[in-house]
Amino acid sequence: MLPAPNDLVLVAFLPSPRDLEIARVLGWYRIPLISSPKIVAPDFLAFYQPAIFGDDHKWRIELVAEVKGHELTTRAQLFKDELDHPRANDEYFKMQLGAVEALKRPIPAGDWKRITFFYTTGELLSSANSIDDLGIPEHEKPLIYKALREKALKHQQYKTQGLPELPIDPQLLALFAMRGDGSAFFDNQA
Repeated sequence: MLPAPNDLVLVAFLPSPRDLEIARVLGWYRIPLISSPKIVAPDFLAFYQPAIFGDDHKWRIELVAEVKGHELTTRAQLFKDELDHPRANDEYFKMQLGAVEALKRPIPAGDWKRITFFYTTGELLSSANSIDDLGIPEHEKPLIYKALREKALKHQQYKTQGLPELPIDPQLLALFAMRGDGSAFFDNQA
């Protein structure tokens, strides 16, 4: 599925062909927390491919994937076979993805070669002739910021609707309120 005109699209740096295979086969992409946008709530990712993708595919966006959800984790959790990696304990957003799809036509970088992450819209993505065309016009930026804030707030809400009430035995609750020495946490004498 390709982005609809009003979808929020995060243009994301795709470090290597290995990362593309992870997105295609395992259905996820990682964003380092330290270099991520302040709000990570896109509808789609559009993958920017650097020079490592070779002459026919470098410096362009030609693939997108719908974002199904995300979670914060560590590199060690993502790559269990790389526990000794220097960034094993660094935090990453693990973006859960739908199918990776090709755009109708690639979007070349033009003069832009060093890209990390930025937001655009499905409408701009579908009509762009180069990455220069993906910039959000000044008069539309407040709408995009508002949409991002609303999406971030929505993602932060817990969904408890429909969960059954669980009866909790008062004696069990009392155990949670006890210190290791048998006195209660709320005793004034301790």
